[in-house]
Amino acid sequence: MEYRKFGNTYVVRMDKGEEIVEQVKALAVKEGIRLASVQALGAVNDITVGVFKTAEKEYLGNDFRGDMEIVSLTGTISTMDGQAYTHLHMSAGNTEGHVFGGHLNRAVVSATCEMVVTVIPGEVDRVFSEEIGLNLFKF
Repeated sequence: MEYRKFGNTYVVRMDKGEEIVEQVKALAVKEGIRLASVQALGAVNDITVGVFKTAEKEYLGNDFRGDMEIVSLTGTISTMDGQAYTHLHMSAGNTEGHVFGGHLNRAVVSATCEMVVTVIPGEVDRVFSEEIGLNLFKF
């Protein structure tokens, strides 16, 4: 991963073989990012995306492999218990034009990933909600 900072914005390039979720968290830790929005596009070949099943309070993960283009990757960086916390969603299309998406658990870059991380002044922590079963923003 390489990146440059311009004002409150990081322009990031991830390379073949890098795992996106790991790299976003590494950037947040290295640069001390406490709150930010994330958007990206690129190409991946091994992803796990999921859907939160509200009644069961658990994620159903789906694995997809093969050449795929990131149609959309969006999310946030915040904190939980003072540590960097990422929450990303991604949609990716395969060679037949079928798109798969959901909560991003992992994605391996197959060519490149171009990402823009916009830092928001401030900090928002997260706390686990027993009622919902997710780590929610704590204001």
